Amino acid sequence: MAQLGSRSPERRGRIAVPVGLALTASLAFLPPVAASAAPLGNTAGTAAAAKPDTTGPKLSYVANLTAYASVKAAKKAVERAGGTVVTSYEQIGVVVAHSQNPDFAKQLRAQRSLFVSVGATRTAPLQTVATTEEGTTQKLSAADAAKAAATATDGQEPLEPNQWDLRAIKADQAHKINDGSPDVTVGVIDTGVDDTHPDLAPNFSKGQSANCVGGVADTTDGAWRPYPDGSDHGTHVAGTIAAARNGIGVAGVAPGVKVAAIKVSEPGTSLFFTEAVVCGFMFAAEKGIEVTNNSYYVDPWLYNCKADDDQKALVEALGRATKYAERKGVLSVASAGNSNHDLASNAIVDESSPDDGTTVPRTIDPHVCLDIPTQLPGVVTVSATGDQGLRSYYSSFGLGVVDVAAPGGDKWQVPATPDANGRVLSTVPGGGYGYKQGTSMAGPHVAGVAALLKSAHPKATPSQLQAMLKAQATKAACPEKVYDATGALVDATTCQSRWGQTGYYGYGVVDALKAVK
Repeated sequence: MAQLGSRSPERRGRIAVPVGLALTASLAFLPPVAASAAPLGNTAGTAAAAKPDTTGPKLSYVANLTAYASVKAAKKAVERAGGTVVTSYEQIGVVVAHSQNPDFAKQLRAQRSLFVSVGATRTAPLQTVATTEEGTTQKLSAADAAKAAATATDGQEPLEPNQWDLRAIKADQAHKINDGSPDVTVGVIDTGVDDTHPDLAPNFSKGQSANCVGGVADTTDGAWRPYPDGSDHGTHVAGTIAAARNGIGVAGVAPGVKVAAIKVSEPGTSLFFTEAVVCGFMFAAEKGIEVTNNSYYVDPWLYNCKADDDQKALVEALGRATKYAERKGVLSVASAGNSNHDLASNAIVDESSPDDGTTVPRTIDPHVCLDIPTQLPGVVTVSATGDQGLRSYYSSFGLGVVDVAAPGGDKWQVPATPDANGRVLSTVPGGGYGYKQGTSMAGPHVAGVAALLKSAHPKATPSQLQAMLKAQATKAACPEKVYDATGALVDATTCQSRWGQTGYYGYGVVDALKAVK
């Protein structure tokens, strides 16, 4: 299941992935290749194709077109194979479809003039699921809130004394110079955001928000909010990015920018499937969003191995979507993951995939089996740190994979704050506040700093923003010791360094003050 907080949706790297970069916005003007007239499925000695088998489970698929194929021809092929088109993206040559034909993907793959790859986005059939309570957020108590407010100084928000994370990246100092521009929007691709929260309402952009679950953007008012009994993950992330300086609660890293919600998680399970995430990136690109935060990994595979036809198609579709968004001016920030995995190693044991059905333990090479969107080109990969500046005990890492680090919280690194809580404090639905830890919390700190950079340099491209994030980061060498999951200090033998980077921190910890200067 997509990591939320503890397993927070995450993981990221920098590996060249063939994602059909020949496809551009001009794809629609290339000459179409006619779909094969050969009948699909079995024939009965006639020229007509047999009716497709529809006895299998109803699954969702992504079909990635060749550079010269037309979406119109692809849609016809989908229908002949017993599929129903959910949506299509002519800009990147991707079609999302549902089908109960067990051979649906196989039949489309055979049409090589039309399709590069076709794959199921899940292993379990589509079904209606009831919402369930989830998450282990530690709610802020009235006593701790009062204690923080009693120590707040002039210019601080009431709960800001507990926000050690802002001070760790000098965001509190940055706010004295520039809070960020309302012309910049950060899109939170996540479980939904409670835009009625008093700390989020002033900066919320309804016109850039939607519910992408199922693969089609629903912009109905409030569709972007969390499910009634759903996760508070997206609301917490949004507060870290852009909670307003309004004399209420907490402050965000960039309290002057806009924040939008793009909900992509399934009800009940909070799983993040490919068709929804592709919709999220495409929606952000078309709505003029400058930065997206992605604190999740795309289900059902923790790592997607391109030797598998289905997983290969998921990497292809998402790679096309993120590259299109980048061309449209979107910088994507993603969390490295909470599995304490070395993403630069040659072997990782994946014991959680697929997470929508029966898991099958496997050993994978993260150079060819990718965590997405973390390991897609152009995506900023973020590891997590605690109050002492050490890598958080749960955070995944990897030399040449992690780009930068940021506060994600660590219960073993206890700050000298009124609450003495090493987790990250932020907004939760219903007007409340709570603590979470995870690389899910580190990512939005970087997204916030990126928004400050975009505010200061409105013409900067995504690649230029990424270069500035790295150049301005506070360098951090490999430590001698780090905390493990039990709270014991152990030798940091897994940290490697080279050419000014480390596997734990990448180019260093982001710096909000340098961003506004």
